[in-house]
Amino acid sequence: MCERRGTETCHSSLGSIMRSLFEHLSFSNMAFTGKYELESQENYEEFLEVIGLLGAKTDHKVVTEVLQDGNNFTWTQTIPNWSWSNEFTIGQECELTTMTGSKFKATVTMEGGKISIQFPQYHFTAELTEDKLIMYCVTPGEKGVTFKRINKRI
Repeated sequence: MCERRGTETCHSSLGSIMRSLFEHLSFSNMAFTGKYELESQENYEEFLEVIGLLGAKTDHKVVTEVLQDGNNFTWTQTIPNWSWSNEFTIGQECELTTMTGSKFKATVTMEGGKISIQFPQYHFTAELTEDKLIMYCVTPGEKGVTFKRINKRI
């Protein structure tokens, strides 16, 4: 291709492609960073009941703050008088904490822009769709529940 178009044109096109790719990757690496407020949710009470936390139900709007530096994340959820935070690196086994404070080990993965974590009682995924952070918690079994939470960037 360079022979027909000339070396200078080829290098210019390649440079443009590389810059575009770098800008895309840089944006993707920071895509989750932000503060999000609960906008809507489905199956919240059913989910809490299945995992044994119905007594922890709150009507407060949850604020989720995500700090992303490449593959390193700090993920914090806050309501008045309560905060829950986990730090993890995509592709590495990490010690994480459940909502009740129990510690467990898991490898956090990301595939197709979705973060995935297997918690002891449910499978968690999170993705960005436009300016919304969408999180799913799915409990296993016949009576499994899919809890969906949509959060808007604030």
